[in-house]
Order: sequence, then C-alpha cells, then structure tokens
Amino acid sequence: MASLASPAAQAERNNALLASSPYLKDEVRSEVLPFSIDLNADSLSEAQIAALKALEKKAAATALGSLASLAKIGELDHLGGGLELIPSLLMTLGIADFPSKQYTIEHAHTSIGYYSALSALGYLEDEIVIEEFRRSTEIAGHVSWLPGGTQMNGGRLGVMVPVAVGQSLAAKSIYGEEALTICHCGDAAWISGQALNGFNGADLHGAPIVFIMHRNGIQLSGSCKSIMDKDPRPVVEAMGVKIIEVPSLHDHQALFKAYKEAAALARSGTPCMIFPVGFETTIADFGELYGISSVLLPFAEKHGVAADTSIWVPGSLMSWRDVIPMIECVFLVNELDGGEGHHDGHMKGRELADVLANPMFSADEAEAAAISALEAQGKKEVVTVKRPAPGSANLVVDAAARAAVELPGVGKSTSARAGVQSGYELVAKSFPDRFFNVSCDLDPSTKLAKAAAQIPAHNNYQMSIEEQVSALMANGIAMADNEPLAVVFATFAAFFEGIAREGLEMWRYTRNLNGRNEGLNAIMHLSHVGACTGRDHFSGWSLDWISLAMGYLPYLDRFYTPADARSAFIACTDACARYGASIVGIPRDNLPILAKADGSPLFAAEDEWTPASPLIEKEGASKVILAMGATAFIAEEAAKDLDDTDVIVINGLPFGEGELDAIFAKYPGGVVTAEDGLIAHNGIGLRGFASLVQSAAYGKGLPLAHIGIVDPTVAPSHGHMEVWEHFGITADAIKEAAQGL
Repeated sequence: MASLASPAAQAERNNALLASSPYLKDEVRSEVLPFSIDLNADSLSEAQIAALKALEKKAAATALGSLASLAKIGELDHLGGGLELIPSLLMTLGIADFPSKQYTIEHAHTSIGYYSALSALGYLEDEIVIEEFRRSTEIAGHVSWLPGGTQMNGGRLGVMVPVAVGQSLAAKSIYGEEALTICHCGDAAWISGQALNGFNGADLHGAPIVFIMHRNGIQLSGSCKSIMDKDPRPVVEAMGVKIIEVPSLHDHQALFKAYKEAAALARSGTPCMIFPVGFETTIADFGELYGISSVLLPFAEKHGVAADTSIWVPGSLMSWRDVIPMIECVFLVNELDGGEGHHDGHMKGRELADVLANPMFSADEAEAAAISALEAQGKKEVVTVKRPAPGSANLVVDAAARAAVELPGVGKSTSARAGVQSGYELVAKSFPDRFFNVSCDLDPSTKLAKAAAQIPAHNNYQMSIEEQVSALMANGIAMADNEPLAVVFATFAAFFEGIAREGLEMWRYTRNLNGRNEGLNAIMHLSHVGACTGRDHFSGWSLDWISLAMGYLPYLDRFYTPADARSAFIACTDACARYGASIVGIPRDNLPILAKADGSPLFAAEDEWTPASPLIEKEGASKVILAMGATAFIAEEAAKDLDDTDVIVINGLPFGEGELDAIFAKYPGGVVTAEDGLIAHNGIGLRGFASLVQSAAYGKGLPLAHIGIVDPTVAPSHGHMEVWEHFGITADAIKEAAQGL
C-alpha cells in the first residue's frame, strides 16, 4: 500500500478532487444567455440597460447568498469590492469575444462579484457559487479561470496590470485591429511598482488595453484618504495612459460611451483608463438618486448627520446594492459619524431575505421583460478549452534545419551564449510571427539581438530596466491564444533572484481550465548564472540560481543548465519546441566545447535534449561525477586521473522516471556532484542540485560528496577561474572528493 505522503497517493487525491468538479475540465460547453454589447453602436438600447440592471441584481443576490452561506459556518468573505465589480464587469462580459477581446481583473479579491456575474449569464450554477465559494477548488477566494472567465488568474495586487498589457500586445500582433483587452483594477494597487511599470509598458508599445478603475475610496484598513491621499490620475496619465473621466460606473449609458471612446483610442495605440470621479451632492439627493431615502435618512438621523449635508459620492460604490454597508462606506469616505469600511463583507447577524428586500433589489417589469426577450432567443453555446499540456509540440524546428547550423567545434573555448544566439535566431527565423522577445536593454549581452532582428517590430518589446514587469508581460503574451508561440524574457540571473521573481511566482497561482496550476508557455532566460560573471563581485552574481529554478519545478516543463555553446543551442531550441514554462540558465564566461572519447562534439546540433549526457565512461567504473552545467569541463579534468570514475553532464531537470535511480545503481562506489551555485552544507541545510541528489539517495547507502559554494559571504572580484578556486570549485577539489568517497 502506497504511503499517504507518496507522489502516487497525492496524484490519486488530485485526480479525485478534479473529477468532482463540473467546471475543471479539458473542455467545458456552456449554454448562456445571448447577451452581447457592440462597441460600434452609438449607444445602449433601453432593453440592454434593463437587461444589465436585471443581471446585476441577480448576480448581487448570488454574491450576498454566498456571504449568508459562509456565515453559517462562522466565516467572513474577503469581499473587497466584489459587489461593485458586478455592473461594469457585466458590460465587459457583453463586449468580450475570446480570444481577440479578453479581460482580466487586477484586484482579484473581488472574485465573488466575478463568479456571480458569470452565474448570472449561465456559465456557472448559482447554487454552486453560493455554497462553494471559498470552499472548493473551482470557486476560489481569488479570481481563477472558469468558463466565460479570464485565464489571467489573479494574485498579488498590481500584478495583472503588466500581465494584461503583455496579453494585449500579443493579441494585437495576432489579431490586428480586433484585439482589445479590458483590465478591471482597484484604487489601491495603481501605485504598486508592477502597475506603474505596466502602464509605462502599455504606453511604450501602444497596447490595445482599457483599464477600468473602481475608485471607491476605500482600502483594507480605512479610506484611501486616510492611507494614501493621492490622486491616481496625474500619475497614471504621466505614465502615458489617457484618463477618460465619468461621474459613475453605475451610469450604464455614460459607461458605455466611455468604453466606446477608450476602445477606439486603445486600438489606435493610446491605452486608456476609465476613471469614475464621483460627484458632489447632499445626503437627501443621494437617497433620491438611488431610491434609498427610506433607509438612508433614518440612518443619517441616527448618527446626527443632517439631510442637507454635502457629500462626495464615489464613482464606484463599495457594497453596491447592499444598502446599509453601502451607506456606511459613503459615510466613511466623507468622514461622517456612522462610517465604516466593508473590505471584508459578511452576513453575520443579518438575514439574507431582509437584505434582498431593500429598495435596490426591487422588481422591475422592464428588466424582467428584457431577460425574457434574451431567453426567447435561445441559449448560446460557448466552448472553453484548456491550454495545451506542458510538453506539447510548440515551435519545432526539424533536425535537418538544426543540423545545418554551424556551431563552435571541439578545441574552441567560447561562451555558451554563442549557442543561445544561434538557437533563438534559428527559431525566430523559422517562425517570425510567433516568436516574441521581451528585453531589458540586454539583448547584446543575453544574445537575443539576432533573434530580435528576425521578427516583426511589433513582436519586440523593449522595457529598459523594468525586469519584474517584463517577466509578467511575458506571462501575459503566453496567454494571447492557445496556438504555438515562443516568448522569451532574457535578463541576468541575478535580476531574476532579486527583482523579477514575481514573473516566476505567478506560475504558482495560475490555473489551467482543467484545475492544474501550471507554468505558462514562457521561457525565463537566466543569463550570467553562478559565480562566473566576470569581475562584477556580488553586483552581478547569481549564486542561488539552481535552487531558485528547482523551487518552481512542479510548474516547469524543463529547467535547462547547458555546459557549453553546443548544449546551449539544444536547450534553447528545445525550450521553444515544447509548450510550457521553461527556465534556461546560461553561464557568462568561456567554456571549452565538450567532446566524446572519439574526439567528436558531445552535443550535435540535431540532438534531442536529455537531462544527462555521459561524458567519460570507463570499463568497470564504480563512481561517478555528476557535473551540472559549466562545471563539466573541470569534472572531466578531475576524472582523467581516476580509473574508477565516470563523468555525466547534467543538462537540466527533471530526470525521467527511474533515470536517477539507474545512475545510483550503476555506481555503488558513490557520487560526487559539482555545480556553480550555492549549496551551503549539512549544518544549515544543503541546497541546489546537491540537495536533490542527497535526498534522492537517502536510504540507499550510497557515498556522496558535493562541490559548490558553501559560504558566499566573502568573495573576490577576479576572473572566472580565480573565483571558482576561491570557492573550492576546482578539478583538484572534485578529484579529492571522488577519491574520498
């Protein structure tokens, strides 16, 4: 019987969980109301406005029903603007036409509004949303991909801004003038670095994107004014995004006209933000406007606030249609007694029937007629299909074309980056319209310049030194459509460790339609890995690059660690040939071209990638050196004087089923690992490739030794080999380790 902690047992639990979901499938067919909005129209019809109001009420009732359901188990919902999202999101859903016209939600904690809007149209069952929100895999607490929804799963605040920008730019390349992306966002995260850099990227490259700012004036712990009293408009507009002001997102006709204007500008190269400025009125007039005087005036009187008190009404009202919390939020932003924030909504101590009996849920004949008219047209079938599985065929260059590429020969010593240049150039030349390059002013160093020269200008995105946002944009590009494409974001590995990490982190919370969290079809190219980065000292070093990549292995298709220019060529072409997330780690300095015993190159241009390649094989060898990446040539040197020791070059991870165990079985005398990265030591916990081998060998009685950087705290600023010598990464050290097994 398998242990409950075994991979097989976990896979069984995963499969059982996914099998129980009606929505997490490879393909889902939905029968939905044929509600659509044409941006070419002059205005919304009365029937469309009535339908929007009816759908809003239905969605809001579902959202509040979920709060009531959570209250039964003593839980609060992380509501955070979910109710106020519904009106404009329904308009967006009427406009969206996948894949050319997509949308996403930056403030993803508004997810109950998202799920409820989808249920109002028929994509989801109301009862499932009500009873399973925050209690199931599919109806999660943040925005996640479901039929009719956005595949840009929401994570940290601000992140979806550059992701949506990337998606919109790729859609523009693929679909031309039809492309449009709508990004709903909150009034807290606009100031985050990801968002500001994303706005800049949208302007730099003329992204066809429209942002909808839900300016409700409230953040988590209080009003925006009390936390950061700053107007977003001049800042966002300074980044190149045109502001289109409307009084309120709750005015359907005005909002449609803003959408229409913004979409036209965005498609012509001017990204826009629809910004609800709110309006000045009095308590009494506010009550009259929304038909809530019977509730508002007694509330104001209770708190000693006169009916003629002047107030600012936010252009997007927190807790929209849940009247008492909505009023409390308005009082809060106006600093009136009785004010209270409702970032976390709840139904504790409240009856759902009483809440739904308030004036903003009153029945309306025109609204009912509009829905009946939609239903009479018959349901529309929408098919949602998952992204391809990792490892599926992507941009495949055939073996003959690869074999025709001239690569450095045996006897030469050159940077592995030479193979990078040839590999990406070949793929870009073969598939120019499907190759995308995101650059941070480093194409000459990362060797993407020749590939960039092969592709259309609108597939090249220069982002200067904005590493984090560039990684996120690459993820967005990967979601433009499900057809094969390659998007490469290349920068120095040290910047991935210190700055661009969020581009990798997004893979942890990005769900495919089938319910599996998977890395996206993007290549994160880490150049200048390890200690061999010239004479920059710590400023340019990436000492933990192997552990960094290993942390994302569950979400990766492959992690590549080439040992010379020829294997780098194979790594880059293979990463492009396979659908899924890849990390490629490339050394900076010159490395000799590795050779077989007969003198021919160890790696031929037409070879298929494998995780391990035998470099030295001796009759009767009982020990082996597993050299990851750049350390292969010194491992070869070490083994020349060791009659009982072979050398295997580790080209990357993961190993195939049983491959590592087969190596262990073949070499009972022991294993030495060598890598140019931080491995630390057993006293503080082993890291890097060394940790993988040690854990895999546990219980096998196999002698082990590890060569790598044990203590990075003091380091020289010298050349490649001097730095390695300081850290004990030498042929002599490897030889001693093998002899001492």
